[in-house]
Amino acid sequence: MTHNTPLSPRPLAHLCDAPRRVLTTAQLRAHGVSTADLNEQCRPGGGWQLLLPNVVLLRPGPPTSDERLHGALLYAARESAPGVPAQPGADEPHRTPYPEAMITGLAALTLYGFAAAPPLPSLERVDVLVPRLRRLRTTGYVRVLRTPDLPAPRTVSGLPVAPVPRALADAVAELTDARAVRALLTEAVRGGHCEPVAVVRELTDAKLLNRPHVVDAVDSLVAEGRALAENRLYRMVREHGLPDPVWNVDLRLAGGPHLGGVDAYWPDHAVAVELDTRAPRQDEDALWSEYARKREHLERLGITVVHLTPRSLRESPAQQATVVRTALMASADRDPAAHVVVLPR
Repeated sequence: MTHNTPLSPRPLAHLCDAPRRVLTTAQLRAHGVSTADLNEQCRPGGGWQLLLPNVVLLRPGPPTSDERLHGALLYAARESAPGVPAQPGADEPHRTPYPEAMITGLAALTLYGFAAAPPLPSLERVDVLVPRLRRLRTTGYVRVLRTPDLPAPRTVSGLPVAPVPRALADAVAELTDARAVRALLTEAVRGGHCEPVAVVRELTDAKLLNRPHVVDAVDSLVAEGRALAENRLYRMVREHGLPDPVWNVDLRLAGGPHLGGVDAYWPDHAVAVELDTRAPRQDEDALWSEYARKREHLERLGITVVHLTPRSLRESPAQQATVVRTALMASADRDPAAHVVVLPR
């Protein structure tokens, strides 16, 4: 094919009728488009435009939000072998068109449906997460973020998107508005997107807990998560027909030391439920040791402690109710527990 040879109408019609008219230059070459043809199409006033380095939008005019996201992923994705199609076919359902790349940050949260995240057209930049060793630079509207351990993406609107906790951490890293940070973290928990423990772990890994406005938001997040977990615990007891416990009490030995607080306690059965809503901070080991010591002390006194997590209550309340019911039934076969004083917490 020479510089003056006209483009074949078949590949152009095929490409321009695609659902997303964004391809890499390598994919265009695989469709028979030469460099000269590409330059001709992308000239001022031409039918195509260079959206990002080596990424072409096969039409004039501003790109849509979907085309911007698709272009960002194509720019950041590891280049496929020559001849590999841009989209997986029926005989290759597990091939991803965007290897080693996923949307993260505010764009990801918008895709997840966060009301506190800005709409896609208003975002000046799209954050894309790639492995740390990728040689790729931030350019145009794409900001490249690197990580030593690329998480497994979620598929949202047909696009690979970072898990909510990671997307939150990447978004918060760029935000200085305390209200915006608080709104995003609160919506993540209140909307059931993830548990506080996962968010705080990502914020810790990203070294963001030295920022006062982030720490304040995290404190509210943990409180929000505990309130939701307690509501799920109340609902589990009510909906699965468990006997009513006493709620949020402190236990003491008669005339002796304080044994610690529990979220629910059945005095006639000597069974306690404790919600693990610890946030993973730097002193996590110390907090866990303190929790374990309290649990061991109670169990030495004959009190069965059932450990529940917010996630287990959210995802499998019936299974957790069975665990508690089994502990209550087993109390009849145990030696009597030591007498403890139950006080409101």
